[in-house]
Amino acid sequence: MATGKSPTPASQELQQTNAAPRPGLRKPVFVKIEQLKPGTNGHTLIVKVVSSNTVLQKGRSVSQHLRQTRIAECLVGDETGTILFTARNDQVDQVKPGTTIILRNAKIDMFKGSMRLAVDKWGRIELADPEDFVVKEDNNLSLVEYELVNVAEE
Repeated sequence: MATGKSPTPASQELQQTNAAPRPGLRKPVFVKIEQLKPGTNGHTLIVKVVSSNTVLQKGRSVSQHLRQTRIAECLVGDETGTILFTARNDQVDQVKPGTTIILRNAKIDMFKGSMRLAVDKWGRIELADPEDFVVKEDNNLSLVEYELVNVAEE
């Protein structure tokens, strides 16, 4: 004699609605350069590398214990504008002028009052197929200077 009841349609429906998709996995929303604002993060962009300039190279390749540090400032852009991207260490090799890259989970860092785009350990740089857009070089967001203003509460 079976004592277990078969599930009713209402309980089956309840089980299906509780099976939510895994948290944290979302479709990427691609943004354009002109939409970037100071202090924001989680951006996904498709950009072309206009230029790359190594600004810091420290460390020796002789010692295995001493890690080499490389930083390059790269001008990247899309059809809406350009911004300086700070590439660190292994990222420097990926951002060569003329390549198209996808920046995933990029953030805006402020440096001397201007915006810089960066990808930290939570983000990723991927090489992409060449895009056919023309980079709008006369709208450089890194040339806009921002000032921190404290708003006093009364």
